[in-house]
Amino acid sequence: MENEKKQDKSILDRVQSAFTGTETIEKVETPVEKTETIKQPEIKEQVVKKEERKDPKGRMIDGWEIKDRVYFLKSKKRPLTYSVRSSGIYWFDEEAGYEREIKYTSNQKTPFVDEMKGDHRLEHIVFRSGALYVPKEKTVLQKLLSLYHPHRDKLYLEHKPKEKAADQLDMLEFETDALIAARDMDVDMAEAVMRVEIGSKVSEMSSKELKRDLLLFAKRNPVLFLELVTDENVQLRNFGIKATEMGIIRLTSDQRTFTWGSTGRKLMNVPFDEHPYSALAAWFKTDEGMEVYSNIEKRLN
Repeated sequence: MENEKKQDKSILDRVQSAFTGTETIEKVETPVEKTETIKQPEIKEQVVKKEERKDPKGRMIDGWEIKDRVYFLKSKKRPLTYSVRSSGIYWFDEEAGYEREIKYTSNQKTPFVDEMKGDHRLEHIVFRSGALYVPKEKTVLQKLLSLYHPHRDKLYLEHKPKEKAADQLDMLEFETDALIAARDMDVDMAEAVMRVEIGSKVSEMSSKELKRDLLLFAKRNPVLFLELVTDENVQLRNFGIKATEMGIIRLTSDQRTFTWGSTGRKLMNVPFDEHPYSALAAWFKTDEGMEVYSNIEKRLN
């Protein structure tokens, strides 16, 4: 009995070991290769910012000032109605390199025919009593008249108060400078300047008449006056004219040659197609001319 029990126990132990896996099993570990992870560079999307249109309250949209505009005919006449062409006109586009047809319509957002969509409802452009008022809401018509129309600045003008004020300010500054220069100018220079304006009559004027006419000339035409004042040849021309009037030098009847008044000896020939006294003024700056100038100056004094 005991032997049988031992055999049963040994069989039971083997069965349990088979189910529980108590037998030693050798594990084989396989090496695992480590792979490095390569990080891809982050690609940031480039957002192209479009030029933002300014708020209408800022009075500017895409560089165009939003405002009412007035246009005037250049002619002094003021007809009751006057129409300018609103179709069949062209504007040369320098960027595109060709002429583009433009027209004014009531139902399009552009004056360029190649940008229009659908039907075109043509509108007339009419000046009334020589003027045309275009409200700020009609931007297409304003741009057509101010930028693209071939008759711009030829048949009509846009009223620009700021530019007009700037021009007036410049003219006032010119006038002020001219009057100051005229006030402080010596008699010889005043005579030289006025000789350009009124010719040989200046020789018959008194000093007060000369000063009065000089100031009036400066006020009437300040730009020309300042140009004459800064022209170094003005005094030299006047010097030559005075010498001729006094008989110190003589200009031949064909106005081609200057000679000494007393001897008739030739001083210089006037280049072709040049004013005699302008040529003489330039000649006075040469070595030979400076000697003659000094000689004449002694005789005048």
